[in-house]
Amino acid sequence: MTRAVDFIFDFGSPNAYLSWKALQGIADRTGAKINLIPCLLGGIFKTTGNQAPNLAFGHIKGKLAYEQLETQRFVARHGLSDYAFNPHFPVNTLLIMRGLIAARRLGVGEAYLEAVLKAMWEDGQKMDDPAVAAAVLTGAGLEARTLLEATQDPEVKAELAANTDAAAARGVFGIPTFFVGDEMFFGKERLDQVEAELARLPA
Repeated sequence: MTRAVDFIFDFGSPNAYLSWKALQGIADRTGAKINLIPCLLGGIFKTTGNQAPNLAFGHIKGKLAYEQLETQRFVARHGLSDYAFNPHFPVNTLLIMRGLIAARRLGVGEAYLEAVLKAMWEDGQKMDDPAVAAAVLTGAGLEARTLLEATQDPEVKAELAANTDAAAARGVFGIPTFFVGDEMFFGKERLDQVEAELARLPA
């Protein structure tokens, strides 16, 4: 089996941003390929009956405060000092997730991914505002109008929906989720386990 990790991804999850950054080191150390799979977290929640942590655990004393502490530790461990929680959270990611599908089809997926991740989780941009999204994409040297128009393409919409349905059928209930072969790992706290599983595979 080729060393590869499937990364179930949505821009709306701060932990997806943190995981993406940490995965780069894992890929370097193991020689693994990262297959980033765009999905809608809201669609996964709807299908599985799951909820965002602030809804599911907001009433539990100390739970969210501990999650913030754990995030601070993760940021420090991986040297992710550019990370900043988005003040507009939660951000509706339908537009920018369709945009990622469109960008890949247009051959600019990597540049789009990095531009939107930076806007969301470093610069605090309100990326569900089409005007803000357009400005961010233009600033990154991308054809904003072409990309945003492509988000309305029925094939783009269908691909994102199909990815989301397939993830839920695979057992995904939240993001970030990772697969190494058939082995599933949920949450950035499992990245050490992801790396260990990758290391078990032939190079």
